[in-house]
Parts: sequence; structure tokens; C-alpha cells
Amino acid sequence: MSPTDPVKVHKTNWLRTIQAVLWSFVGIRKNADYQEDVEKLNPFHVIGVAIGAALLFVLGLIALVNWVVAQPSGL
Repeated sequence: MSPTDPVKVHKTNWLRTIQAVLWSFVGIRKNADYQEDVEKLNPFHVIGVAIGAALLFVLGLIALVNWVVAQPSGL
């Protein structure tokens, strides 16, 4: 495979988008990496991945709270 193969580049962009969004959720990012992301990532992909990650986070919190509330108390 060559580095310009569309399938490989497409897959790498999605993985890089997910990585950039997750680093943004944590709040740790080098300025050089941020600038590279701005140049290479599709903003619509970033928005879609961010919305999906936020939705998964909220659903996970809801599931955790429901699980904790449903546990019988030992008191």
C-alpha cells in the first residue's frame, strides 16, 4: 500500500479524529498537535465524533447512576 492510498488515508483520518476528540475531552493537547489537526481533520467529522462521544459519556453516567441506585442498601 502506498501512503496516498485513499482507503488507508480515510481510515487514518477517522482514527486521528477520534484521538483528537478524546484528547480534547481530557484537555491535554500540545499546540503543535492542535495545529496539525486543524490543517488535516475535517470539521464535520470532528463535530460528529464529539457529539457521539458526549452522548456515550452521558449514557454511561445515566447507566452508572441507575446501577448504583438499584443496588440494595446494606443499612
